[in-house]
Amino acid sequence: MYNGQQPIFIMKEGTQRTSGRTAQSNNIAAAKAVADAVRSTLGPKGMDKMLVDSMGDVVITNDGATILKEMDIEHPAAKMIIEIAKTQEQHCYDGTTSAVVIAGELLKRSEDLVEQNVHPTVICEGFRLASDKAAEMIDNHAIDVSPETLEEVAKTALTGKSAGAVKEFLADISVRAVLSVAQEIDGMMIVDLDDVKVEKKQGGSIKDSSLIDGIIMDKERVHSGMPRMVSNSKIALINSAIEVKKTEVDAKIQITDPNMLSKFMAEEENYLKSLVDKISSVGANVIICQKGIDDLAQHHMAKSGIFAIRRAKKSDMEALSKATGGNIVTNIDDLSVDDLGIAAKVEEKKIGDSDMVFITGCPEAKSVSVLLRGGTEHVVDEIRRAFDDAIGVVAVAHEDGAVLTGGGSVLAAISRGLRSYAEGIGGREQMAIEAFSGALEVIPRTLAENAGLDPVNTIIDLRKAHSEGKSTFGVNVYDGGVVDMNRAKVFEPSRVVEQAIQSASETAVMILRIDDVISSRSTGPMEPGEFDGMGM
Repeated sequence: MYNGQQPIFIMKEGTQRTSGRTAQSNNIAAAKAVADAVRSTLGPKGMDKMLVDSMGDVVITNDGATILKEMDIEHPAAKMIIEIAKTQEQHCYDGTTSAVVIAGELLKRSEDLVEQNVHPTVICEGFRLASDKAAEMIDNHAIDVSPETLEEVAKTALTGKSAGAVKEFLADISVRAVLSVAQEIDGMMIVDLDDVKVEKKQGGSIKDSSLIDGIIMDKERVHSGMPRMVSNSKIALINSAIEVKKTEVDAKIQITDPNMLSKFMAEEENYLKSLVDKISSVGANVIICQKGIDDLAQHHMAKSGIFAIRRAKKSDMEALSKATGGNIVTNIDDLSVDDLGIAAKVEEKKIGDSDMVFITGCPEAKSVSVLLRGGTEHVVDEIRRAFDDAIGVVAVAHEDGAVLTGGGSVLAAISRGLRSYAEGIGGREQMAIEAFSGALEVIPRTLAENAGLDPVNTIIDLRKAHSEGKSTFGVNVYDGGVVDMNRAKVFEPSRVVEQAIQSASETAVMILRIDDVISSRSTGPMEPGEFDGMGM
């Protein structure tokens, strides 16, 4: 009622509105629930999650980004936390769980400040100051990269995953793959991971995985009469159909004489034979065609000893062009010797229950392939996710030329630095910076918890070591206590830590600034205590 008059409705019926402290606590509860859902997967001793979707498909993983992607989350604030994981995965390939856990801890500590009547905008300002200062501190802890360091970065990314038992083997493959495709352009190191083609096949063991200095294609030769293997291959990459051309408009040919029909068919055959002869004349003994190949053309190719694949993917054609040095030709009449790619061997092999084509021995290959093997489909899928993380962090570290020690050592050092920094900041922002500082310790604390260690004792040992100037000491998840991460060779790219802190603080600030949630859906925002963590 307003002055005794009828109330004025400005929103349609069914709209729900939550405002003030209730809206903030709802959003923070949702964010904390998402962070808690992935927290147990963090670190070398982290556990896996089994996710079953509505179709009954099963995913078993401890990759934070995969877990959050598979969870069917409804709450809008929780979806914002998932965006952190997506951004982290796209830019850094690793550190998704850390970023989400830090965001959840920042919001948890900010809730305590809000209850002490510190205004959210003051907390936001303090978080921004702390985030900027943390970025400065990261640069001071950076270590220059060497080829040995790259391998240790890959091993760190693989530790704690299903592939952890063979981390040395997969780390070696990932480093060699990255160094094969890395290019220096205008003084900058660029690694395009699209140039590393990853194929996975179940069957065999993880140790059967291999790096190929060329391209693997999940295809088979088009005719059984073709050779299974061609050495000293000259490869023609063709982007047009090796078939009789059809007219662009509807056309009808009337044949009244049987001789005309035989001439017509003979002309078609001669045309197809001329296409094959043209390809043979330039010296090509392997044809990779992006479109179809006529049965008759296949027959002539088999007679000429040519190995052919049809309907290759565009991405495979581009990768082959980079690997073999060949040019993709649209018009067969324009094909010349200069357009041919070169490879030592093209071979069809049976991998698992299907045939695959290996194009290997490519000199100056700027595109390589990795074949990943594993006992079952779920194992291969998890190996693929682990390998993607490993190759991603190696690429990031190689591009940036800087890494940090792991095991929570850098975050503990930044936390200590922020406490000192907060003392020189006046006003209530100091409380927010101190909260930010404490929130960063959630990573070493979680590492200790997941390893079954006493988190309080671990944090005390870590603070003591850092107070003595041992800034590279982190959590020893295997034997307890703290250890020098530099000597233990636990490294992660500086970009991973920096991005995790930045995206976590920015998202926390965005959620803190919300004081009104207006939902036009019938379900509406949940009341306090209703949120169960995930809407699966």
